[in-house]
Amino acid sequence: MIFFTSFDPIFDTYVLGNAPLKQIASGFDWVEGPVWFGDADCLLFSDIPNNRIMRWSPETGISTYRAPSNYANGQTRDREGRLVTCEHGTRRVTRTELDGSITVIADSYQGKRLNSPNDVVVKSDGSIWFSDPHYGIKTNYEGYQAEQELPCQVYRVDPAQGGIDAMLTDFACPNGLAFSRDESRLFVADTGAMFDAAAERHIRAFDVGADGSLSGGEVFHVIDPGCSDGFRIDSDDNIWSSAADGVHCINSSGALIGKILVPELVSNVCFGGRAKHRLFITASTGVYSIVLNRQGVQGP
Repeated sequence: MIFFTSFDPIFDTYVLGNAPLKQIASGFDWVEGPVWFGDADCLLFSDIPNNRIMRWSPETGISTYRAPSNYANGQTRDREGRLVTCEHGTRRVTRTELDGSITVIADSYQGKRLNSPNDVVVKSDGSIWFSDPHYGIKTNYEGYQAEQELPCQVYRVDPAQGGIDAMLTDFACPNGLAFSRDESRLFVADTGAMFDAAAERHIRAFDVGADGSLSGGEVFHVIDPGCSDGFRIDSDDNIWSSAADGVHCINSSGALIGKILVPELVSNVCFGGRAKHRLFITASTGVYSIVLNRQGVQGP
């Protein structure tokens, strides 16, 4: 069975011919938000319409980590190893403390409720960056249908004071986001308005200043087919992005160099495993994994 399509010889060194694509879990409605906990040897991911966060372990298989989850979507870990979660149902970003209690990171901006926080990343300085499109409030499928109070924007939460700033305000619907290995660039996907066939399908790149300010914003890569719902960065600054036909590997110059072919629409990815060399893939109703000759760089 063919698992890869290569467009550049370098991609052939990233994949292992005898490492198969495996489905490790199935039977969900729309999975998202994969995040690896190496210290617990487990993967957490969101089953959004079923309002739960699931846990997969190579030793014990599938179990429910949290239900209800407030229709959790994107997730990551902060620099102290705590789970940071985007919640559609409560229109907020939360942190699960080490004792299990929940801290609200952000739920409003300038007195108005957030839309439906979608994906999140934590910078090495502790600042929390998240996208806030309207997908979770447009229907009742992934949350609660409600009126939109704010534009779809990307926000930064200050690690010391907890203040929230709108950092990117010119997106149709910002979605996945990740920093480059040295954090000098921020990549943000724009997946456009729901039900819009002509919606944006690209990733934009921004230069990050020493003070956290952003500049630039050119289109870095256009995904085809599908869109870049979520992505992660590897040790050579390649982007591994979701797409309609699998996972696309995009090099640091913005060129597509290869694909991992997946039999379902992919929503997101994360690196994990004992050496962060295993790519976990959330794809519609199932979760897949594949071992690569690459390592992820973000997260504890």
